[in-house]
Amino acid sequence: MVVVGGTADLAPTTTVKFFAAGTAGCVADLVTFPLDTAKVRLQIQGESRLTLEGKAIYRGVFGTIFTMVKTEGPRSLYSGLVAGLHRQMSFSSVRIGLYDNIKQVYSRGSETAGIGARLLAGCTTGAMAVAFAQPTDVVKVRFQAQVRRPESGSVRRYNGTFDAYKTIARDEGVKGLWKGCLPNIARNAIVNCSELVTYDIIKELILKYNLMTDNMPCHFTAAFAAGFCTTIVASPVDVIKTRFMNSVPGQYSGAINCALTMLIKEGPTAFYKGFVPSFLRLGSWNIVMFVSYEQIKRAVMRYQQSWESPL
Repeated sequence: MVVVGGTADLAPTTTVKFFAAGTAGCVADLVTFPLDTAKVRLQIQGESRLTLEGKAIYRGVFGTIFTMVKTEGPRSLYSGLVAGLHRQMSFSSVRIGLYDNIKQVYSRGSETAGIGARLLAGCTTGAMAVAFAQPTDVVKVRFQAQVRRPESGSVRRYNGTFDAYKTIARDEGVKGLWKGCLPNIARNAIVNCSELVTYDIIKELILKYNLMTDNMPCHFTAAFAAGFCTTIVASPVDVIKTRFMNSVPGQYSGAINCALTMLIKEGPTAFYKGFVPSFLRLGSWNIVMFVSYEQIKRAVMRYQQSWESPL
């Protein structure tokens, strides 16, 4: 992102950015995971096992959270958290930690990267992160989607996170761990561009016109705007990704078939199912992640400088 401010922000290395981005992603997931789980449940609602006599089980983000706590217990809100943390340590580290480096490549080392270079960098790091971390996303979604009510007739699919990795690879082949990879690449290219580029540009403008200093209020404002923009443009492909990754073998022939099935059976509004929890989750996630990222990055740089400075 923009590097302006104190000495601690002068020249963070790629390693520092990797560590800060992965750690900040984990912090953000710990805070917002129940919202993400509610979003997943709302997105897959319409499939047979999440309806009761033709009526929706979940209504709204807080209604979904209340229903899950009442019928499945509070722990259900954090089902898949371990895989979620695996995902953030690998996914966020790549897509956020490498963003500045790739942006410099596309801008040919220029200090002022244009919008084209920023968009290309966002698409590139988003696609790279998905290709690397897709198995963690598949496992996370399946745990979040699993209904744990005896009366629903549901059977526990996996005994744990690592069992899920092994079971999917055994039953569906290694390619099962990369199920939904293409729609996820499309989603994260969009998400990364909306999220990182919006944050980058807004933060840069705030600092350029001296509206705020390079501190938490600035990071909060830029992160909130990034979350709002991202939710609007990424919601349809996010719903398709969730439905397809959670589907049993043979339910859909591909991501496009999944999208067409949703359109025919549930109408165009199906693509914005879970929009409110998506916005609440992305908005809050962006705020926690970017504020944490900036602070962790600065803390690591201060520690590094104090370690290298002579006594």
